[in-house]
Amino acid sequence: MSEIYFSNYQLEEDTHYFLYIGSIKNYGPNIFLKEALSKIYNRKIDFISIVQDVLAQYTYPNLMVINPRVDEFSRKHGRKGSCRIPTKIFLSSVSSNRHVRKLVQNLLERQKKLYIYMYQSMPEMNLDRLPGVSIIGPDSKISDRLNSKIFQYEACKNLLPMVDYRICNGLDELLKTTDQLWSNWTEGIFVSEEYSSGGLKSIVAYRRDDILERFKDQKPNYLISRFIPHDHDPTVLGVVANENDIYIAGVADQFIEHGTQFVGSIFPTILKKGCVSKLEKYTRKIGKWLAREGFRGMFGCDYLVDPRGRIFFLEVNARKQGTAMEFCCVLENNLPKGSAMLPELEYYAVQKERFPKNTQEMLENPNSIHWGTYNYKNHHSVNTCATIPHNRQERESFKKIAENQLKKDVLIMDHVGGGFMVAEGSFFARIVALGKDRSSVIEGLEQAKKTIESTIGE
Repeated sequence: MSEIYFSNYQLEEDTHYFLYIGSIKNYGPNIFLKEALSKIYNRKIDFISIVQDVLAQYTYPNLMVINPRVDEFSRKHGRKGSCRIPTKIFLSSVSSNRHVRKLVQNLLERQKKLYIYMYQSMPEMNLDRLPGVSIIGPDSKISDRLNSKIFQYEACKNLLPMVDYRICNGLDELLKTTDQLWSNWTEGIFVSEEYSSGGLKSIVAYRRDDILERFKDQKPNYLISRFIPHDHDPTVLGVVANENDIYIAGVADQFIEHGTQFVGSIFPTILKKGCVSKLEKYTRKIGKWLAREGFRGMFGCDYLVDPRGRIFFLEVNARKQGTAMEFCCVLENNLPKGSAMLPELEYYAVQKERFPKNTQEMLENPNSIHWGTYNYKNHHSVNTCATIPHNRQERESFKKIAENQLKKDVLIMDHVGGGFMVAEGSFFARIVALGKDRSSVIEGLEQAKKTIESTIGE
């Protein structure tokens, strides 16, 4: 049973709490949820975060870090280590952790009801089985079913324009099917396991050996589709309350590396208004389908737009997007004061299956707020030689850009810190760049990447 790596939480009197369980990079929306719940319940509400991120410094209050593999990783390398674990293992560890369960019982004794907020609802987090505990977010079993790429493609093939695809049961069938397609799908074949987030279990293959080098497991089902060369990877963030209430937060462009790997986003999209309108229309269709399936809460839809301007559906993420915090910040500065932010919309969607009266979509970008994000990951194990102080002023920076107090800004957040052996595939840091135009944002992202790279030792 995993123990606590770090903890600094303190319970205050006359305060009710909710728990955030997820990665530290998705911490931001909890602040908006705290404010919404305080308003709804007319009392002081705060939150305690349970994360797996092993960092040199923690500047967040009320934090608990659980990582059942970090001690073994550190012993193996003979020095302080930082590593990530699969989300399902993390959630199982949190659910069974005696310290967490004691905290949950303490909170229930104080306040009778406890909410849990998560980046993605998964069955492995089972604390909501306890009486009085519930999730502000989609039902975990429904989300798990909907996040299957195979289920999505079969359900949506008559709803939206889609690329030509096949479903393969196991590795042998994958190889047999692709062997028959190379001569026709000459520009590449997109290959993905049934469950793949952020492109981690997918590739664009150009020959049989690409598949054999990447996929070894006979068991998973695979989705393959014809790869279409393109320059635009738009993503749309929304919230589902019911079949008729689908909220669209906005459209951003994704940064994709190595053909399939998502590393960040940039807003606003450079696509033309007509294309954006179609993307929003398609996303509302997806939202209606999700609602019919019983889904309530935040979701995202990814698309591609080819050089001829044709839009193709790629996938639904039946969970929050990594852009949730940035959309909250841009909505806060572009919408009338008091408008519901995304966590408040999600609360009403889940609890009441409707949106609150203060709901308004963002139709324009009147304050010319441009933002971009980049998740810096290391692709092999590295040593760190320096720490970049954590910047927690993201919300304030958005306000300054909106009010023309700043023309541009760059924030490096959650840097792992110096003196670590950092495992391959870890989140090294998160970058948020702001500006009044797209070029300033891109320049800021590139500048921050170089700063982060300077902290990697030999």
